[in-house]
Amino acid sequence: MKLASLKQGRDGKLVVVSNDLAWYADASLIAPTLQAALDNWDAVESDLRNLHTDLEHEAIPMMRFHERQAASPLPRAYQWADGSAYVNHVALVRQARGAEMPETFWQDPLMYQGGSDGFLAPRDPIPLKDEAWGCDLEAEVVVVTGDVPLGASRDEALAAVRLVGLTNDVSLRNLIPGELAKGFGFFQSKPASSFSPVFVTPDSLGDWWRDGKLHRKLMVDLNGAPFGRAEAGEDMTFDFGTLIAHAAKTRPLGAGTIIGSGTVSNRDSDGGPGKPISEGGVGYSCLAEVRTVETIQRGKAETPFLKAGDTVRIWAEDDKHHAIFGVIEQTVTAG
Repeated sequence: MKLASLKQGRDGKLVVVSNDLAWYADASLIAPTLQAALDNWDAVESDLRNLHTDLEHEAIPMMRFHERQAASPLPRAYQWADGSAYVNHVALVRQARGAEMPETFWQDPLMYQGGSDGFLAPRDPIPLKDEAWGCDLEAEVVVVTGDVPLGASRDEALAAVRLVGLTNDVSLRNLIPGELAKGFGFFQSKPASSFSPVFVTPDSLGDWWRDGKLHRKLMVDLNGAPFGRAEAGEDMTFDFGTLIAHAAKTRPLGAGTIIGSGTVSNRDSDGGPGKPISEGGVGYSCLAEVRTVETIQRGKAETPFLKAGDTVRIWAEDDKHHAIFGVIEQTVTAG
């Protein structure tokens, strides 16, 4: 089952979307918003699934689904927590700045709590007031949970996954060092993120969703050129069950909590840092990583951060090269 929110008010209007993303049916009589559906999942899930089946069979009124009319499926959320499951990415970044990699990073996930009071729609521009802030894209996989009890096990956490999607977790890289130096974490360096037009129930992904991971390539284009084709199911040190259980160690998680994987990152086949697509590699899911590799190999970063006019495109494909979750496509704008 595929769910989306059309732009309407603060929290959007819930719709079910056909598997080919061509059509939608209004689901607001079942639940007015996606958050309302998540709050009452046990009561409304079967009705939503029946509506989706009727849509696939063209047995009900249906309307064309246009991704530009979609908000992020959760236009705002009670909680957005982003992990760093691809420890390869963390190791490279620390190597580039000569920082030691603690062994615990391979045993216990990193996680920060991001702003969730408003997300960018998947086709909204990325506003950038100052290019000196070092604006970066971060292509990631996300899940949305139901209620997760305090101290949940990995298996309990995985059972709470309701939906799977993608995000562009925008970062202002040049603001991060100053914030981290204060010893109190991110804030100004993490502006609003955007999410894929559609979130999908895990069962609808079939074998692409297993072991708490999405086993598809995460496709990233920058200004129309291939930038990243990393395999989301590879080199993921911590699966989503582990990430959710980590978040729930000291507090329960409410329905509608979004958990991110962190930047998807693959090492090269020889075990070294990933290579650009132009050199036969799978590329990168953020600019910081390619800049890190350049620093390690050539002594300085050469690839610039995003500037006004740059366009980012993020998606994942099925076997017929159709977008599974729709496409995040955003252009950086000044101001």
